Amino acid sequence: MDLILCHTTADFDTLGAAVGLSRLMPGARVVLTGGAHPTVREFLALHRDEYALIERRSVRTDQIRTVTVVDTQWRDRLGKAAEWLDLPDVEIIVYDHHQDTAGDIAATKRYVEAVGATATLIAEQLQASQVTLTAAEATVMALGIHVDTGSLTFEHTTVRDAAALTWLMGQGANLRAIAEYVEPGLSPQLQDLLAKALDQIQIETIRGIAIASLLLPQEGYVQGLSHLASHLLDLTETNILLLAVCYPTADSNEERLNIIARLHSGSLATSQLEGINLGKLLEPLGGGGHSRAAAATLRTSAPKSVLAQLIEQIKTEIPHPPTARDLMSSPVRTIRPETTIGEAQRILLRYGHSGLSVVNEQDQLVGVVSRRDLDIALHHGFSHAPVKGYMATSLKTIAPDTPLSEIQSLMVTYDVGRLPVLENQQLVGIVTRTDVLRQLQQDGER
Repeated sequence: MDLILCHTTADFDTLGAAVGLSRLMPGARVVLTGGAHPTVREFLALHRDEYALIERRSVRTDQIRTVTVVDTQWRDRLGKAAEWLDLPDVEIIVYDHHQDTAGDIAATKRYVEAVGATATLIAEQLQASQVTLTAAEATVMALGIHVDTGSLTFEHTTVRDAAALTWLMGQGANLRAIAEYVEPGLSPQLQDLLAKALDQIQIETIRGIAIASLLLPQEGYVQGLSHLASHLLDLTETNILLLAVCYPTADSNEERLNIIARLHSGSLATSQLEGINLGKLLEPLGGGGHSRAAAATLRTSAPKSVLAQLIEQIKTEIPHPPTARDLMSSPVRTIRPETTIGEAQRILLRYGHSGLSVVNEQDQLVGVVSRRDLDIALHHGFSHAPVKGYMATSLKTIAPDTPLSEIQSLMVTYDVGRLPVLENQQLVGIVTRTDVLRQLQQDGER
């Protein structure tokens, strides 16, 4: 078994580099050694099944042949997995871009070079080997370079990082996903405003669309409001933001009102936001922009009223979203609690499912067993044990009319890849990560 280890509290660089290496080492598996950055956790909640990831507890140490460590040279950054470095006859390889540290990992091979991200080193090797990546692989590697180089703005950024990003874009890196997970920095003034904004912001949800609005009185013009708006969207996890700043004018009793409007689909399908065009929304006020980003500056004696009218107009344009009934697979292939681990695994392999629903004699849902659950049981030799000992019984379920935004939010929040659909206590369908991603992809192609 060949393992690729991400460091604890994994960021996008260690994850992206590890995913890239798994393409250079056929059959290798990526292990998250201990936790992940919140944005990485959110990303993996949707995309985990697209990468060669395995749980640390499912690794059999007697089968390890090589251990490759990415983005660190220190044992204490590997948690309990550091014990694998001491196993006999195991080759240790290190990839890192931190040249200012010697580390304490006794590696057989070490690749440490002065670039902005470890993912850059791996991208160069992939390109040289003429490997064709999937869009998901290219995206997570590009995220690693973006995050560790500040989107090519940090001083340690090199030409090689830019070239690697160019190649990854050519491999299909999803710019929409990159924009969602990469955060720009804020000036000290905007950081102060951000704290005030988070205390005062108002959020309401209409048909699954979260609308945030805020009016901040200031003494004068504030530069960089667009960056502040981007951070507010990320931190509040809302879909539409109207950020308004007003300040007095010298020659009248009116105030000058600056409005920044942003739209962020996030966990929503684009179809849920069809008909909302922020540029057109602000045109009557003398503003403009694009459907997802717009701005306006005007004079008014009633800034609160202007903002309230804009919010009401947005509410009338929000369409009804796709629901679980539109996404779910039905009928659902089920098994009984007494079905053996081995038989459940054979069913998964035969039909290509990522998990199975478990029902009792009354056809009521009592559990769900995933491919990962079965893999762990099989690794420990329990193929003849019933699935009831390994199935998850604390289940998150949805109704047929649950909107897509809520479905994706549940998957992200609870890191579940399958949501059973219940109607009158009966299992009528199943919605998987694949169903959600397919809807988002179809929606993005419109």
